[in-house]
Amino acid sequence: MSRFLFVVPPLVGHVNPAVGTAAVLAARGHDIAWAGPADLVRRLAGPNAHVFPCVPCDPEPDDVGEFAGRTADLKGPAAFQFLWERFLIPLADHMAPRIRTAIEEFGPDIVIADQQTVAGGIVAESLGLTWVTSATTSAELVDPLAGMPKVAAWLDGLLEALRGRIADGKGTADPRMSPHGVLAYTTSALLGPVELPEHVWLVGPSVTDRPASAGFPWEWLDGAERTVLVSLGTANMDASGPFLNAAVQALSGLPTVRAVVADPAGSVTGAGENVLLLPYVPQLPLLARVDAVVCHAGHNTVCEALWHGVPLVVAPIRDDQPIVAGQVTAAGAGVRLRFGRADARRIADAVGTVLDETGGYRAAARAIGRSFRAAGGSRAAADRLEGLLPRPESPPGGHGRGREQERSGIR
Repeated sequence: MSRFLFVVPPLVGHVNPAVGTAAVLAARGHDIAWAGPADLVRRLAGPNAHVFPCVPCDPEPDDVGEFAGRTADLKGPAAFQFLWERFLIPLADHMAPRIRTAIEEFGPDIVIADQQTVAGGIVAESLGLTWVTSATTSAELVDPLAGMPKVAAWLDGLLEALRGRIADGKGTADPRMSPHGVLAYTTSALLGPVELPEHVWLVGPSVTDRPASAGFPWEWLDGAERTVLVSLGTANMDASGPFLNAAVQALSGLPTVRAVVADPAGSVTGAGENVLLLPYVPQLPLLARVDAVVCHAGHNTVCEALWHGVPLVVAPIRDDQPIVAGQVTAAGAGVRLRFGRADARRIADAVGTVLDETGGYRAAARAIGRSFRAAGGSRAAADRLEGLLPRPESPPGGHGRGREQERSGIR
């Protein structure tokens, strides 16, 4: 069997898709290791995961840049600049020597590097390894900088300077889009009519079971006419307060709706009896029982909702979220709100719109969900990775296809 090293950032939405793919590979007998935040990976992939610690789950700002100190008022180019200068580039500088150590000690046949751990691709390429990009968001697939050549040139300069520091300038590939292959956890039903190179593989979301959250009061949902989940993700706690309070006010005024609201910062006050406030929720099993989701258009939450055929109200905050929100609305699977102007009335109207069966939002969400399941998800991703492995020698009289290639189905 072969060895696969997954390089991931300290972001739940970027680790979760890799967990599903890694689980399939492990079930097929391959050895799996991780380079990333040890505690987070073991929480999501299981306590026995083989992890080379590259970054703590809750890093100190002086350690690797301002991982969590992102201001809520940054938007557009300012947010993009902050993301790269204060988060992704410092993260890469911090992780690079540890990734090199992980490669030397584990000896992977293939490295799978998340798009936001650019050091993974740069280091792997400099060592002459086969490496694949894990694209856990579709934003880079549509070239978000196509209309901003100066910003694109600025980013190219940052990446080249990084390559010089961590790989002695070796390599030429874009570390966000490996020439060996890109695992894109989406489908054209959500992505839209975008022309992609052949080595970009639309495998669909990698949705897999996660460790159960104890103590969720499932009986609270019994008898609900309609149920709505509200979640802005753990990375947006600095900006979530006003929106979550407006959402709770809106949903408290809808007596036929029960709402589960994830409030990790404890910022919500004055919830009605039909609103359940919790710091964290078991999102996957909950999505099987809700009728709509209100979220920030994070790619992971959007795809998991659509996997279950659940329509969305999306209020993007920053980064890739406006692009993902645009894909949701273009596909007819949800309604978009402006995050900073989403008061209780607007949120209530949007929720009512997506819950109305005559609007076609649920039908569109279910159609996307069917495309996700047909794409294969984690199994298709594992097939693609196995297809990059060297083919074993054929026995006399053989036809040049080894057992692994026959099983993977890659031609």
